[in-house]
Amino acid sequence: MAPSRAFLQRARASQPRKLLAMANVFPSTTAASNAVLASMRSQPTQSRHFSNTQRQAAAAPTHSTEGKRKPLTEEQREFLSSALRVNQAGELAATLIYTAQRGPVVGRDPHLRPLMRHMYEQEAGHLRTFNSLIAQHRVRPTALYPVWSVLATGLGWSTAMMGRAAAMACTEAVETEIGEHYNGQIRKLLEMVSEWEAQGYEVGEEFRTLIDTLRRIRDEELEHLDHAVENDAKKADPHWLLTGVIRAGCRGAIWVSERV
Repeated sequence: MAPSRAFLQRARASQPRKLLAMANVFPSTTAASNAVLASMRSQPTQSRHFSNTQRQAAAAPTHSTEGKRKPLTEEQREFLSSALRVNQAGELAATLIYTAQRGPVVGRDPHLRPLMRHMYEQEAGHLRTFNSLIAQHRVRPTALYPVWSVLATGLGWSTAMMGRAAAMACTEAVETEIGEHYNGQIRKLLEMVSEWEAQGYEVGEEFRTLIDTLRRIRDEELEHLDHAVENDAKKADPHWLLTGVIRAGCRGAIWVSERV
């Protein structure tokens, strides 16, 4: 049965009272709501509605990663922290080895003074780099600084006292392990970059700079290895035993410094 005219008139008359009652419940939003409604009324009717295409586009989830950087996982953060920690410790040890070797080696072979100074200055530069990165990223240094300091100084002095060949064999052994160590870190970082790029994430400039820094330092360490071989490292007696012991010690120090 159709509603009577009188019923419709009463219903229309009651609407303002209902709206007023709602406005009293939310008094802080009344002015804003009125402004929004007035704005909507002033626009053409079709602009107040989404087309089917617009509605689908608004409802569709967006998965674009363009311009975004993927957060590091806990495992990746631990890797980067341990890498900076062990690298700083290794460069500290290298500066102490060269410092202990320089006096005895240069005393016997004065022509090696420029080479020893050059290698020391590069190692000191490496140490400054990692000191800065450790501070910048708030990474805890190794707790075994005092131990590595004593052992590195002792290794440098003892091999220097054995002669030039033994001192150079020490450099050969240390730089062989350090070169492989840096290569491993660089490979890991490049794998992370490849994974991020494959997923469409942006790789930050700071991360790429870190990779370039590790490559430069690795190349300078391998340059020291070449200098050592050119200056009779292979003539140390017994070469295999001396370099084997030193390389094993380096691997142990790296393993411990990554964790402690």
